[in-house]
Amino acid sequence: MTVLVAGASRGIGHEFARQYRADGQRVVATARDEAGLARLRELGCEALPLDVTDPVSVAGLGWRFDGERFDVAILNAGVYGPRTDGLQPPSPDEFDAVMRTNVLGPMHLLAALQDSLAPGARVVVLSSVMGSIGQRAGAAGWLYRASKAAANSVLKDASSVLGPRGVSCIAVHPGWVQTDMGGPGAALPPERSVADLRRLIAGLKPEDNGRFYSHDGAAIPW
Repeated sequence: MTVLVAGASRGIGHEFARQYRADGQRVVATARDEAGLARLRELGCEALPLDVTDPVSVAGLGWRFDGERFDVAILNAGVYGPRTDGLQPPSPDEFDAVMRTNVLGPMHLLAALQDSLAPGARVVVLSSVMGSIGQRAGAAGWLYRASKAAANSVLKDASSVLGPRGVSCIAVHPGWVQTDMGGPGAALPPERSVADLRRLIAGLKPEDNGRFYSHDGAAIPW
């Protein structure tokens, strides 16, 4: 099995790369800087430089993906942005940084990947329950929430295009995870979150295409 992990220099993405490699899978993983690429090579991954906010960087993956057939593609790159607790407006630069990473990044990657997916492939966009409009109960981090709701829309559209080709596309909430974003007080270690998500991915059926799931397999309303 060949697995792509986009955004794997640390945290959840790095843990995906580590676990799949530990199981003997071929892993192609991306990072923005040389330090991240070096950590991926230490795991035995094929490490590729990628900045998801740069269309030229994403386009540069085209020739590298030529002839590839990914069985699993995990689009993990993401940022939180300003930690607001009400309706404090983000600056234009903050808005651009979050939206370019969390929304434009998946849009470009999905377009670049669409011809490099194996029959029956699984495509996973790392989202968040904070992006669920139907389950929303607060406004903290409203820029992040808006970006993940938009990323969910991107995933849903991709599922309508790729689903008829036999590809299952889902958005997932990894839980509150002990990463740089989640903080040390979060509920889940990355090892547990990723193990749960890998079980979810392995068990996907065609009817799961276009759905939104928590790491534990519970469906989340859009």
